[in-house]
Amino acid sequence: MSEEIERSTARVRFPGISPRAYEHPVDRGALAVLRAVPGIGPVLQAVAGAFTERGERLIYVASAIRVGPKQYPDLDRIRLEAAAALDLDPVPELFVQRDPQVYARTLGIDKPFIVLSTGLLELLDNDSRRFVIGHEMGHVLSGHALYQTILYRLMELQHGLGWMPAGFWAVRAVIAALLEWYRKTELSCDRAGLLVCQDPAAALRVHVALAGGMDLSQVDTAEFLKQAKEYEQVEDVRDSLLKLIKTWRSTHPMAVVRAAELQRWAAGEQYREILTGTYPRRDDDQPTSTFTEDIKSAAKSYKDSAQRSEDPLVKVLNEVGDVLVGAADKVRSKFNGQ
Repeated sequence: MSEEIERSTARVRFPGISPRAYEHPVDRGALAVLRAVPGIGPVLQAVAGAFTERGERLIYVASAIRVGPKQYPDLDRIRLEAAAALDLDPVPELFVQRDPQVYARTLGIDKPFIVLSTGLLELLDNDSRRFVIGHEMGHVLSGHALYQTILYRLMELQHGLGWMPAGFWAVRAVIAALLEWYRKTELSCDRAGLLVCQDPAAALRVHVALAGGMDLSQVDTAEFLKQAKEYEQVEDVRDSLLKLIKTWRSTHPMAVVRAAELQRWAAGEQYREILTGTYPRRDDDQPTSTFTEDIKSAAKSYKDSAQRSEDPLVKVLNEVGDVLVGAADKVRSKFNGQ
């Protein structure tokens, strides 16, 4: 790699790993739908062309601390090890920005870089920081930074378009599509973060911290995960509708939902196979995956999730979907038999 990396014998590395190894099916499906939104291409190109990536990076050079051997060396070591784990070269730059808000983000189009807030770092130990940095490295490896950067730019621009109804609603439609996709990327990159840190407990501590954990010694993780079960088991359709209303504008899934989703994956066969070296390689990737394949994969994931869910609205929609599919199959069989 372009930077010398101290080798660690405690964690597995994944030479040539393809992002397909950890990407959640609904992430790829949402991106396929996003690219199919009418008019989205020209909007994205216009927004990307209106800003210079170099200028955006210079803002962080001037206002944040760039991590390196002489600045936050412990974070720099984690940065290099995370990139080595995912076989990512060149290694993205990492900036620490003074901000009490809790966030991590990946920006940039041609040369992505990572920004962590002090509000986030102050909540986490080094193992949990490894998960967060690995999560952001997953965004880089998956090529998410382009759309993430455009999303942030559009969200800043939309407030100035209120006096132009047509322009405003066009931008809002693109933002809504981007947000739906962005929420799904978080599920993918949580998996990337786990592959880097290889410690489900450290990943869980991050989700607890995001949900409101300050002194983590006073938060019982088993009880925390029970909250996810409670969230999934609402008995009133009105609660289901409230969940939709509260999440559609969010950039991230709810913390307890992310935690439960990742812990399920950590306990599954796919994660264990990757750790033993059985995973897709970049050398075997096709130049582009087809829209149909991504949509089918996402649909299967949604259906599996719906079958596990105890949410009444999800159950109703799943039952209606099964009825419609059955009716469609009958009609198709009838016409095929003629």
